[in-house]
Amino acid sequence: MEFNENILHEIIRNQESQKPIFVLYVGEKPFTFEDVNLFKSATPLTKPNTRGGVYFSNTNIFKIKGVINDLSIIPLLSKSMLGPNPQFQDLQIKTTLLKNAKSKEITIIANLTNSFQTSNHLELSMTIVGADTCQ
Repeated sequence: MEFNENILHEIIRNQESQKPIFVLYVGEKPFTFEDVNLFKSATPLTKPNTRGGVYFSNTNIFKIKGVINDLSIIPLLSKSMLGPNPQFQDLQIKTTLLKNAKSKEITIIANLTNSFQTSNHLELSMTIVGADTCQ
């Protein structure tokens, strides 16, 4: 998948006014991804680098955070994070933006970097590794 940075900037500009709906897919199973915040963040790196010989990181990266209220996702995410696994599993997030009265379907590929579970929801933090419009 391409990494279309312009699409991510467009989502950031419009996420407050449009309130797009996001759906996270783990395998083929869809989950509504709520309270989503997409942003660009600086990393502690001074130059692009392969971190730990496992994954590549730039000096600035796009991140996405949100909430899943369906706790049945928890066992499905066990293969998604580094730590227990030697590599990240790509997670797919789909959304739609309106531009000039036309819908634009967007697919984002992200890697799970952190999760926080409460009694009724799961907060996910991910690094975006790909984004493009759907053909």
